[in-house]
Amino acid sequence: MACLGLSVALSGCGAVGGVAEATRHRVGLGSGPGPAADAPVTAAAATAPAAALDAQMEDGTASEIITGLLQRRSVLQPGTLRAVTDAVLAANSRAAEAELRAATLRAEAAQLNWLPTLGPQISLTSLGDVVTSLVVDAVLFDHGGKIAERDYARADVEVAAVALAQDTNARVLTALELYIGAEAARARADVTAAAIARMERFHYLMNERMSAGIVDRADQQLVAAKLDRMRSELTADREAAATAMAELQAMAAAPVTAVSGLSPVAPPGNQTPLAVLKAEAEAARAEAEARAARAGQLPGINASGSLSSDGSSGGITAGGEGIGFGTPARLRALEASREASAAEVAAAREDAARKLSQLRGLLASQERQAAEAGTIAAQAAESYELFAAQLEAGRRRVPEVVGVFETKVRTEREAVTLRHDVLLTRARIAETVGTLVDGERI
Repeated sequence: MACLGLSVALSGCGAVGGVAEATRHRVGLGSGPGPAADAPVTAAAATAPAAALDAQMEDGTASEIITGLLQRRSVLQPGTLRAVTDAVLAANSRAAEAELRAATLRAEAAQLNWLPTLGPQISLTSLGDVVTSLVVDAVLFDHGGKIAERDYARADVEVAAVALAQDTNARVLTALELYIGAEAARARADVTAAAIARMERFHYLMNERMSAGIVDRADQQLVAAKLDRMRSELTADREAAATAMAELQAMAAAPVTAVSGLSPVAPPGNQTPLAVLKAEAEAARAEAEARAARAGQLPGINASGSLSSDGSSGGITAGGEGIGFGTPARLRALEASREASAAEVAAAREDAARKLSQLRGLLASQERQAAEAGTIAAQAAESYELFAAQLEAGRRRVPEVVGVFETKVRTEREAVTLRHDVLLTRARIAETVGTLVDGERI
């Protein structure tokens, strides 16, 4: 029993050598209860669902990455788009959240990796006797291997947290693409439906004038073809809207088919893109993995003891995987993996910057085109009113007025599409930087 006590005592010793201590530090054990140990549980906290993201790590420190995610605010203003987002998030299966919980549990387990291991051992002697013993083993000196394992688990939680944020924002963007696309189709359908009523009047006039011999059949067929095309566009827009809303309803936990209208989307801020955050977390995880692998290549010191029916024994051993001819190359490979991780972060920053530049350029172009389209549509409406008045005065023919009217309808449909495209591009920029959803709702 003495050897068991010695092993346990040695496993908690402060240091056998500066940076290469057996890694109890950074754990936070033995420093009193954590902040949640004595906190009272209120009724609201007991009934509210637990947040998926928690910046408080298992070692008692706060994660900068997760804290930054929690502080982000959605660009969606209160209104229809926020209501659609709420309905979609309520039905989210959140597979990424399950991975985050698993990573958190792995980190919790890693915080205790400095404690000695205890387990049975059964052996068969040459005389056929079965000997059972209880073996305890504690790491005293491992070149920072246990610290690296805990750092790896911490970074793994951060990677999973960013992945959850990406998954949540991507889901909201998909819902917004469906809804905004449906609203654009509805708005175009409204424009076309109003135009069809006027076009049917033109078609009636052409039929009457053809019957009276005032116009020939070619002019009548021209107007009929334009009317048929408008009816086809109306049907296509209504079908597109119905399909998008049906798909959106399949994603939502509450009825959304009756929802209509749009709400403002604020300009996204200058937050770090989620892809860059994930690359940084993955680089930290790879760096910790490399340190753990390097520590495994070097000899360490362990204290071990055993207790059996024959008595107890114990001692201190030094060893490891052993140093061979390939050890230098393996160590250089570990250093190269760190450089590769840093290069991946730089590549992620470049890709994100290119994507944001592309989207912001597209947004500026769409905003300009939307303003111009509104002006052009207003001018086309004025031209049509002038031609319609001249038709009533007998100074214009019906085919001429129909051509101007068709231009008016086309410009109005284009203006509607561009207004919705502006909202959609803003949502895509927000999805890239992770501001479609409030951080505490992830």
